[in-house]
Amino acid sequence: MLMTTTDGVDGRRIRRYLGIVSGDAVIGANVFRDFFASITDIIGGRSGAYEKSLREAKEAALADMARQAEKLGANAVVGIDLDYEAVGKDTSMLMVAANGTAVQLD
Repeated sequence: MLMTTTDGVDGRRIRRYLGIVSGDAVIGANVFRDFFASITDIIGGRSGAYEKSLREAKEAALADMARQAEKLGANAVVGIDLDYEAVGKDTSMLMVAANGTAVQLD
């Protein structure tokens, strides 16, 4: 499945638009990850645990979106947009939403 944030694919013509597809993933906070992230906040630097969780959530949302596109008969998704949102009680979870347009390319 070809997936891109652009509205088309260079050298390929969009034969048919099949509709909007989306995928979502929600990850919960973990007490140990939060503890080590707070240490990182104090001493500076990047939080590898959170970055890994975000990457996994993004990949899951994109995979979910690709499955929806395949069910529609698409061979590509164009115009992909990724959104990140803190949700849940005390914003203790992070949601990643992927949206795009399922298409058939020549």
